[in-house]
Amino acid sequence: MLNADQTSYTVEHLPPLPAATDVAQARRLGLTSSAALMAKDLPPIRYVVPGFIAEGLTLLAGKSKIGKSWLILGTAIAVASGGYAFGSVKVDEGDVLYLALEDNERRLQSRLKQLLPLGRAPERLYIDTTCRRLDQGLVEDLREWLTAMASPRLIIIDVLNRIRPAQKPNEGVYDYDVRSLEGLQGLAAEFSVAIIVVHHTRKAEAEDPFDCLSGSTGLPGTADSTFVLARDSQGVTLYGRGRDIEEVERALSFDKLTGQWLILGEAADVRRSGERGAILNVLHEAQEPMSPSELADLTGSTRGAVRKLLHSMATAGEVQKAGYGRYVHPDRTDLVKEKGRSGGGNTRNSGNTAASYRSARDGGDDE
Repeated sequence: MLNADQTSYTVEHLPPLPAATDVAQARRLGLTSSAALMAKDLPPIRYVVPGFIAEGLTLLAGKSKIGKSWLILGTAIAVASGGYAFGSVKVDEGDVLYLALEDNERRLQSRLKQLLPLGRAPERLYIDTTCRRLDQGLVEDLREWLTAMASPRLIIIDVLNRIRPAQKPNEGVYDYDVRSLEGLQGLAAEFSVAIIVVHHTRKAEAEDPFDCLSGSTGLPGTADSTFVLARDSQGVTLYGRGRDIEEVERALSFDKLTGQWLILGEAADVRRSGERGAILNVLHEAQEPMSPSELADLTGSTRGAVRKLLHSMATAGEVQKAGYGRYVHPDRTDLVKEKGRSGGGNTRNSGNTAASYRSARDGGDDE
């Protein structure tokens, strides 16, 4: 730089460039490489109910009076005592908080007596029937409970509508749903516990049971896992999807005597077994060979499902073919012989097979 006397110069030294490490520390993104992530020793996901409820936020939905409260209270007892959930799934013991916001003490006591016939209530199950809403300090109250417990594992909130914050002016449904769950989702992650929030489904039916959730996609999108308890003509099914669980589709049965929900098995297997039995019962009572369409009408199944099932049953020898598109029970081969003698080997009937079956079932004549 030229000095003031215009005859001499002074050399200026610029500050050194920051080291590469300083630049890396200054930026906010891109600090962890895939190699560094692969080298980390991370703990595995903890399951509160193996195969079903993992740590994180779980949304459990179902229609009113379907039995959600019985299911979650049975699960709470199992975890608090280190027993069995769904009658057969062994769980580890831990502290449980159950916010039964739609019940009173009398009803809860009655259910506990039914679920615990020996009267030994687990000491690690804590129950409240009132609490503050999310915008009034609920997350802080839950954090205090989690900090005070020796081994917290599960929090159950029944139901979502009782804890939702007030909706802000001009706040969209999606944003409102996300805000209703994001605090609980973060709390579950912070303490590595499971939080189950009970919700309702809409009255309208849908092909995908998860589309029946009341509200927007913000609810299942914020939750780590979502379960739907649904009933149809074939029974009750528990559907589950989540970030850390395999997809669940299990057939359940409710024991009215004990108040327990029990797992029957994979829904597809249980239903297939039930459909097989229904088909065999109809064929055993039939007066002549029957078609897939007639069997579908009498068993309440779809024609495509019955046709496919009959094919596999015939291959396994569970039913016998009696000509083109006709089937009989393996114990009723007399129908094949009779049709062969009277119709020259043609086993097609006059179209009144279903009526004949109903008549035989009811003990009357077709006319």
